[in-house]
Amino acid sequence: MTGGSAAPQPGKQGGRGGRAAVPGTRPAWLGRLLRGRRAGQDGEPGRLLLRIVMRWVRRPLLPAVRLWRRNIQLRIVVMTLLMSVGVVVLLGFVVVGQVRNGLLEAKIKAAQSQAAGGFQVAREAANAPLAPDVPGGTDGQAATRSWRTDLVERLASGGQGAFHVVALSADDAGAGSRAPRTSGEVNPASIPEKLRIDVQRDSRTHRAYMSIGYTKDIRTAEPGLAVGTQLNDADDKPYELYYVFPLAQEQQSLNLVRGTLATAGLFLVVLLGAIAWLVVRQIVTPVRMAAGIAERLSAGRLQERMKVTGEDDIARLGEAFNKMAQNLQLKIQQLEELSRMQRRFVSDVSHELRTPLTTVRMAADVIHEARSDFDPVTARSAELLGDQLDRFESLLSDLLEISRFDAGAAALEAEPIDLREVVRRVIGGAEPLAERKGSRIRVLGDDQPVVAEADARRVERVLRNLVVNAVEHGEGRDVVVRMAAAGGAVAVAVRDYGVGLKPGEATRVFNRFWRADPARARTTGGTGLGLSIAVEDARLHGGWLQAWGEPGGGSQFRLTLPRTADEPLRGSPIPLEPEDSRQNRERAATRRQQDGNAKGGRLLASVPVQHPTRPPLPVPPRPSAAPAVAPRGVDPAALPGSGARVVARGAGERPDDPPAAEGPPDCSPPAVHPEPSASDQEDTIRGR
Repeated sequence: MTGGSAAPQPGKQGGRGGRAAVPGTRPAWLGRLLRGRRAGQDGEPGRLLLRIVMRWVRRPLLPAVRLWRRNIQLRIVVMTLLMSVGVVVLLGFVVVGQVRNGLLEAKIKAAQSQAAGGFQVAREAANAPLAPDVPGGTDGQAATRSWRTDLVERLASGGQGAFHVVALSADDAGAGSRAPRTSGEVNPASIPEKLRIDVQRDSRTHRAYMSIGYTKDIRTAEPGLAVGTQLNDADDKPYELYYVFPLAQEQQSLNLVRGTLATAGLFLVVLLGAIAWLVVRQIVTPVRMAAGIAERLSAGRLQERMKVTGEDDIARLGEAFNKMAQNLQLKIQQLEELSRMQRRFVSDVSHELRTPLTTVRMAADVIHEARSDFDPVTARSAELLGDQLDRFESLLSDLLEISRFDAGAAALEAEPIDLREVVRRVIGGAEPLAERKGSRIRVLGDDQPVVAEADARRVERVLRNLVVNAVEHGEGRDVVVRMAAAGGAVAVAVRDYGVGLKPGEATRVFNRFWRADPARARTTGGTGLGLSIAVEDARLHGGWLQAWGEPGGGSQFRLTLPRTADEPLRGSPIPLEPEDSRQNRERAATRRQQDGNAKGGRLLASVPVQHPTRPPLPVPPRPSAAPAVAPRGVDPAALPGSGARVVARGAGERPDDPPAAEGPPDCSPPAVHPEPSASDQEDTIRGR
């Protein structure tokens, strides 16, 4: 529960459902964004927007992340698939590279052999005499044009689509006898420019990969290999002769190899994933079974066992697990039987001792009444006998009560009660002890009703233990009892300024027969079971009993109860660490110093310190010590963790001077301080 929540006002929507859009108002998300932007102008800009974006991105991934963390079988299979894909891809690159290199090497050798033969034929044709041209065309230019055309057709006739022949002039003449000659509708511009430069530079044979383009659009471009050299024609003029070999068949072969490898790799990855799933399942299934049985064992079903088949490692693990569960069951049964016998023994002894104790009590009363007739030593012995019999009766009563709690037979008689009346009765009974100790018991927060459904007898017993312990260990200083109610909880805190608690003692103080100082005498005749019974009483109400202390700074015990018997606790109206603790005082002093420095930098004249509207809990000082100034405006939250805290004493600080409070008592509505989880509260209440 939060102290800042409020009921919806009349005329306004009070819940998420049915929220009406009011004209002139901004959406909730826009308001949060604008508030975060304004806050970012003074601090870190854009942090709220970044958090919103990260939340939107992370929200759909949370189920997958949760499944990934919890399922070891999924992790192993996914890792196996990823590694398999990596291996298959690497193997595919290697195989495809080798096949491509092999195909290209074979094609290059065949192309060079074919081109060499064609170049030799072209040289022989250039050295042969020109044949007479057709009638009417005996000039040399026509004969040269006819010679180059006949040469290209004759060289390409042996290819039949396996290669094409291209003849180009070095001066790029576009018409006449120097015009390009091609076969197979090859576009002369497809010859790479770099290859032409290499061919024109020297007369050796050169090759290069190219994209073969055709003059007709009915055929698309295809990869190819060009092999060319520079020759002289019949007129002894240089020209370039190229053999162009298409690589379409090699490309088809390479695509076939790639498709085969991809299909085989996909099937291999799926097969490896299935194999990994089956193998891991054989290992994970017994582990999951063991985890489920372990959870049922922890829930109290001690008869659960694993099913063991075979003689492998998993079977040996199952047998060892079953043996462990059997031994654990036997040990727990032995401990339960021993605990049952112990509780019965304590109960029987406590009951059986009541009869002789009654007789001894009657005889001791007779002796105590006649002690005036005895000598001083005997009279003192009679008084000691009566005191120890009183303590013995109290111890028997506490043992019987503890045995009821251990046996689960304690019953709660809850009814609406006002804790102020209970506190008054407790203080009235503790006044004589406080007068002997020189202490004064003060009550705060009793101006408002503090009503809760509780067992008045048990609550009075708890508060009596707390108040008597505070007076006994307060070393003559005052004891403050504070009450508060807020939300669904009520609380009573008992504060003393005595020796306090050392580190680690705040949880052990609830153990049975525990003493902070074994050499310290019990002046009130305590049995050492009071706080243990008080913790059990608090648990029976569904409440908390927690302790805080600091060496030399006193201690505070807080009892928190729900207003109704069936309502779970979510917080306490009173912080466990008091407002006048050493750390809170130091923190408040540092804050006041920082505020003073900040104000001094902005103002030229001194400004008087403005006290906050909520002063701390007033505590009177020890009569023999000078009062110290207590901090104002400190409102610490309840402590995290187990709810019990011990603060070490600061260097140079005197433990004899409790802080004095200034101002009127705190009458403002108390806030509900959040508390730790249920498991932490359980550990705190048990005093672990």
